[in-house]
Amino acid sequence: MYAFTQDVPIDEELYRRIVEEIGPEPIEGSLLHLCVRRPDGGLRYIDVWTDEETCARAFDERIHPAVDRAFGGRRPSGEPTVTRLEVLDASGALLPVVRDRLGERSAAG
Repeated sequence: MYAFTQDVPIDEELYRRIVEEIGPEPIEGSLLHLCVRRPDGGLRYIDVWTDEETCARAFDERIHPAVDRAFGGRRPSGEPTVTRLEVLDASGALLPVVRDRLGERSAAG
């Protein structure tokens, strides 16, 4: 499992455009994506993925192209800092769904 936070220098309007550009199709390997407003008004992503490699592929193939389109081809250079999180425990109503998905991946692999 791969989890991280990322503080992004965008507002909610641009975030919504990015989400629209990504589209409704689920992103392979993404188990959880939260976008929250920080106390200073900026946005923070909290993401959990099946693994780091699948996350990197999704950014290359789907997320970054959507961000580029949302910025009208003028996305700032560089990437906001990613802070990796060590997952010690996971609980909640969605956990059985996540475990089922992880089980399907390992059975197929």
